[in-house]
Amino acid sequence: MRVTKLGVIGAGTMGSGIAALAASAGLPVVLLDVPGPPDDPDKIVRQGLERAKKARPAAFMDPDRAALVRIGNTTDDLPMLAECDLILEAIIEQPKPKQELYARLEPVLRPDVIVATNTSGIPMRVLTEGRSPSFRANFLGMHFFNPPRYLHLLEIIPTPETRREAIDAARHVSERVLGKGIVLAKDVPGFVANRLGVYGMVLALQMMERYDFTIDDVDVLTGPLLGRAKSATFRTGDLTGIDVLLHVTSGLSQATGEAFEMPGWVKRLVESGRAGEKSGAGFYRRVGKEIQTLNWKSLEYGPQRRPEAGELERVSSLPLPERFAALRELEGRYGDFAREYLLRFSHYVLMTTPVIAYDLVNVDRAMEWGYAWEAGPYKQMDMLGLDFLSSGFSRLGLATPPMLTGAEKCFYRRAGNDALFLTNEGGYERVPELPGTIHISTQKRWRRLLETSNDASLVDIGDGVAALEFTSKMNTLGAGVLHVLTDSLARVTREGLTGLVIGNDDPRTFTAGADLSWVLQMVRAGNWREIEAAAELFQSCSMSLRAAPFPVVVAPFGLTLGGGCEFALHADRVQAHAELYMGLVEVGVGLLPAGGGTKELLFRFTSELAPYDEADPFEGVKRAFKLIAMAATSTSALDARKLGFLRDGDRITMNRDQLIADAKARVLDLAPDYVPPPARTITALGREALGNMHYAVWAMHEGGQASDYDVRIGNEIAYVLAGGDGQPRIVTEQDILDLEREAFLKLCGERKTLERIQHTLKTGKTLRN
Repeated sequence: MRVTKLGVIGAGTMGSGIAALAASAGLPVVLLDVPGPPDDPDKIVRQGLERAKKARPAAFMDPDRAALVRIGNTTDDLPMLAECDLILEAIIEQPKPKQELYARLEPVLRPDVIVATNTSGIPMRVLTEGRSPSFRANFLGMHFFNPPRYLHLLEIIPTPETRREAIDAARHVSERVLGKGIVLAKDVPGFVANRLGVYGMVLALQMMERYDFTIDDVDVLTGPLLGRAKSATFRTGDLTGIDVLLHVTSGLSQATGEAFEMPGWVKRLVESGRAGEKSGAGFYRRVGKEIQTLNWKSLEYGPQRRPEAGELERVSSLPLPERFAALRELEGRYGDFAREYLLRFSHYVLMTTPVIAYDLVNVDRAMEWGYAWEAGPYKQMDMLGLDFLSSGFSRLGLATPPMLTGAEKCFYRRAGNDALFLTNEGGYERVPELPGTIHISTQKRWRRLLETSNDASLVDIGDGVAALEFTSKMNTLGAGVLHVLTDSLARVTREGLTGLVIGNDDPRTFTAGADLSWVLQMVRAGNWREIEAAAELFQSCSMSLRAAPFPVVVAPFGLTLGGGCEFALHADRVQAHAELYMGLVEVGVGLLPAGGGTKELLFRFTSELAPYDEADPFEGVKRAFKLIAMAATSTSALDARKLGFLRDGDRITMNRDQLIADAKARVLDLAPDYVPPPARTITALGREALGNMHYAVWAMHEGGQASDYDVRIGNEIAYVLAGGDGQPRIVTEQDILDLEREAFLKLCGERKTLERIQHTLKTGKTLRN
């Protein structure tokens, strides 16, 4: 069974967010909610959809995709769901309303329709009481995490009665279409991620009171220091909703008999109307531009005060394994807190895993994907060391967990090229690969490394396809990367390989662009020949991707800036992850794109207009100028397509884990009859176009959108895009590349460009000078 249309019941934060994600992926959606007033029965569902359209961070990857969502109400429009293949219920978190809805829903559905609940913890067996065997056979839990677009985890909770076909269909649409990482969870209170995540929050509150720490203290101690999200404990609580946390913890306490109850001061906080972000105040509040922190004793707010401990900052900046080694030895009360917290949390995980999860791999994936941890709890325990855990548990008077007794020095270990994990029953099994994935790190372990340096590696990923990954800081593009790229293209040609993928395993950054420290070093030295040679090398690399006698597919994701965008523009095809923040942002550091990006946008947009005799050719020039001068950056892959960074033939992968495999498949698609694209010419418009762009720059300056130096940069960009200030003429790609490189060299010689580069390297932000 294939899911081609989705129904969502409940247009609150979760329901509308799930609908927005599905529509962004291209699925038609029916979204229903309870009826509004008689004169406007769809008012409530319409308001829910409007909130999703205005949400920040954005719920839709492209606002136009909201057109795929049809709305209605649960009194008049339940029959609209009959045409859906999967229906997700996301209404109030109480059994009775859900059961009543299912009773009304069952008569209108086809017998093969899958019904899922987004409950965060109500047992499936409770929700299906009174339903027919056929309904129960197609029923399961699908627990999304908020916000659905951005958090990778989806817990699927089948019942003993759920058909295998229903589980497989739900899993397929979730992984391939919605881009989720799937954890199969047991039907127990809280499932996996929330059972552990909420315990960790409650533990942090209890320990804060005992250590007499502040909220600021604890968020520093339970955030990136421990390999967790910056939102740590209390900011996460504000985002979730403190009232929701009270409801969840109360439910978990009743269902499990464990001590999940929140302290009394948290209840008083909610009673006073302070429920977190949605109410304007919670554990934190914003007053103008200032963030204030709650004093949990007085329930009053004061200035945010982070712990003044340089050692904490030093440890937080270490790679994760070194960070955990340092935490074992960290002195003072902060070190005591961090160690006790890790020990108590680890103990709970070890004791609870057999109850909530089928294996520890799913526990780690749940916390990594649902709570944005750098490494799951079992990977963290391996970093801490089992001897540290054992002695720590003894010191705290905690019983030795059976899973710790069954471990042979670690929870994960290697046997040859295989990664093994400790099972719940004891003994080790191979870690299951995620379906449809290729991880470059795994290929390296299998000794498929073809070329390597500190900055980049070329890896055999099978079927004659090689993958080039950048491994420098932020995957920036310096001399080392460019030389490995040049050598890689030569090797793929020499060995007659099928083609090349450019991508990597990094979870956030494809590349932050050119290595600015390299540029700054050359500028400070005044070595203009070296700067020109570097620009020529960059342009040569981009053009070599286009001219290679085999297909080249770039697989960008996350931050794809500057030179990374230029490489993507020159590839045969782009296989982009849906979360793509791509742009030519060089003006922010006082430069223009000089790795072929200015040339390529000019040629691309001009060529797109060529078939239309009445089209104004300046429209293509203007489009390129606007993107470069405004440093436009896409908010998603769909937005990148609208902007023109992606073409119609480029494709989008929703699931980050499957990106490299999808890119490899594109290479194999293109390879059998591949011929490199021919060289191109266009008509450069010259003086008239240059004048139009000069006017646009002046207008931006007059409107306060451009500084004096922005005008200087804008005029250089205009000169390149006009092909000079002469009459219209036929130009080659090399003609524009030469102008691009000349303008780059001019700007490198400007003091204000040097200031912008230095500021960006120091702060990570752009300077408007």
